[in-house]
Amino acid sequence: MNLFSSDLEFLKSKDDQLIVLSDESENSLVIVSFKYQGKVFTSTSNGLKGKSFGFVNHSAFDIEDSNRHINVYGGENRFWLGPEGGKFSLFFSPNADQIFDNWHTPPVIDTESWNLLSFSKNEVIMTTSTQLKNSMDVEFDIELKRKIVLSSRSEITTLLSFPVSSSVNVVAYKTENSVINKNNFEWNEKTGTVCIWMLDMFNPSSKALTIIPYDNGDDFDFNKIAKTDYFGDIPKDRIKYGQGNIYLKTDGNYRSKLGLTALKTKSIAANYDPDSGRLTVVTFNTDKGATYLNQEWGMGKNTFNGDALNAFNDGPLDDGSIMGPFLELESSSPAAFLKPNESLTHYHNVYHFVGDENSLSKITEKLLNITIAELKTIFD
Repeated sequence: MNLFSSDLEFLKSKDDQLIVLSDESENSLVIVSFKYQGKVFTSTSNGLKGKSFGFVNHSAFDIEDSNRHINVYGGENRFWLGPEGGKFSLFFSPNADQIFDNWHTPPVIDTESWNLLSFSKNEVIMTTSTQLKNSMDVEFDIELKRKIVLSSRSEITTLLSFPVSSSVNVVAYKTENSVINKNNFEWNEKTGTVCIWMLDMFNPSSKALTIIPYDNGDDFDFNKIAKTDYFGDIPKDRIKYGQGNIYLKTDGNYRSKLGLTALKTKSIAANYDPDSGRLTVVTFNTDKGATYLNQEWGMGKNTFNGDALNAFNDGPLDDGSIMGPFLELESSSPAAFLKPNESLTHYHNVYHFVGDENSLSKITEKLLNITIAELKTIFD
């Protein structure tokens, strides 16, 4: 894990208009770049001397290849659009087979600069417009808007409904992410539509694990709680269930992904790294009565039965190459069924806590129904 100051200096060499949000103490710092698609690159809870929480892929910035499938710059909070796959995919050209060779990330979320509307010490607002065709050859005229607001310690207490000990270093921010239909036609089940897709990239470690609370209702069949076969079934020694949570190893050594529908997620996910004493929590809004888009590749999938939450652990591909390694916590909005000039907004918040095990355990007990001591033994 890099120092925040090191990532900041590196990013300044690539973007001379970086925005750094800060609190009054200058301990909570968040790097935002409108040049790099309005993303939060990284943050820290301990000033310039603190650790950098986001995954920043230094090696990706100097690669020049216009045919790349994706530019993996990193970023601990990225605004993306879905769906990735299926008949309404934004990542495959019309009539193209949905295989890796034909997969390309839309420039608006990969390479294009966004526009800065306003900023202050603790808030930034950015926007952009784009035209994208989906796999059904329907062109969407889209406006995107994004606001990022640094949260104070008192606001964190209000948002989480309990106080965080002064012995815990914390940085947190709220994001407000909107998509607006600028077409002269309605986005519906015939034309297709888009969804907002938030992806948070963090650094893995040998003992780190993702924790995902779930709502099982009357269904106690673990096989029906989460989708776990995105890249083949996740081996049993890398995923566990218990105490109302799913636990996924995030060591960057095995490519795996899981997803929960809006009915199953509790709109919260976390990652704990005992080596660095870091607990990351993300929260987001869901609508259990709404339609979510299926992001899976292939034209034969159920288009309107998608996930609201995803978790990812990077790992080597068959040829030995690797994108990171990194881990991801992701949330998606419902399908944006919008009339002309209507908008949909998705809220996604990020919290990083660093402290001793006893202090962090008070947070995990409140939010995740498990102690730090128990988390450390999940995969023993």
